[in-house]
Amino acid sequence: MGGEIGFARNFRLIRNGAKTLLPTMILVVAATEFELAAFRQARVAGDQDCLTLVAGVGSVETALHLTRFLVQNRSEIDWVLNIGVAGAYVSFSALDGQRAGLLDLCLAETEVLGDSGLCYETRIEPLAAPVAPRTGFVLDPVLRGRAREVFQAHQLGCLSGPFVTVNCASATLKRGTMLARQYHGLCENMEGAAVARVCEEFELPLLELRCISNLVEDRDLESWRLTEACALCGQGATLLCRELIL
Repeated sequence: MGGEIGFARNFRLIRNGAKTLLPTMILVVAATEFELAAFRQARVAGDQDCLTLVAGVGSVETALHLTRFLVQNRSEIDWVLNIGVAGAYVSFSALDGQRAGLLDLCLAETEVLGDSGLCYETRIEPLAAPVAPRTGFVLDPVLRGRAREVFQAHQLGCLSGPFVTVNCASATLKRGTMLARQYHGLCENMEGAAVARVCEEFELPLLELRCISNLVEDRDLESWRLTEACALCGQGATLLCRELIL
């Protein structure tokens, strides 16, 4: 797991008796080197530097490595961008009839731990109080709004809605339909809620950008667009790092 440190071109104002300009530092987090490599490849000479972290696949690995990284580097970081791919729910959407398709860019409004609790055939039932953990998290609306403005200015389409974090990726249309209907989910991934929980603990604004690599249906790897989705997400993330200023 690694970080890449350097100066940014976006700046924040710090007041310590006098006005001083310091670089705005963004931490870009991805689950895999494959997803993060696409972001690095999309960057060009003159782009601001940033911190990067490959946090690992799944909520446990992500929570562990992101927490360890922030303990050591929190003071340098202004906000976090979580990037990667996702599977789109095909049977139900929170977007008034819209739903994400292959290679769509999507921004998370919320994240939920979708399969935490008691798993029945047709629903997930949360654990009862007082042992029930928090399972839902709201991501920073200001960052998300500015991200949409950046994409619109560059004539790039982007959807937004609830994301569902799962421990086991859905390999059947039936399971995907159940999760989509229960959480009004736009898409699913395996790390987003963990990143949201850790960022909340460290009081860091979070933006999550994913590109749809596959539809959540009966598993058909031949229809996946993983390489293209990583490339598009990397390009979108590079654009946001270049133009978003807190």
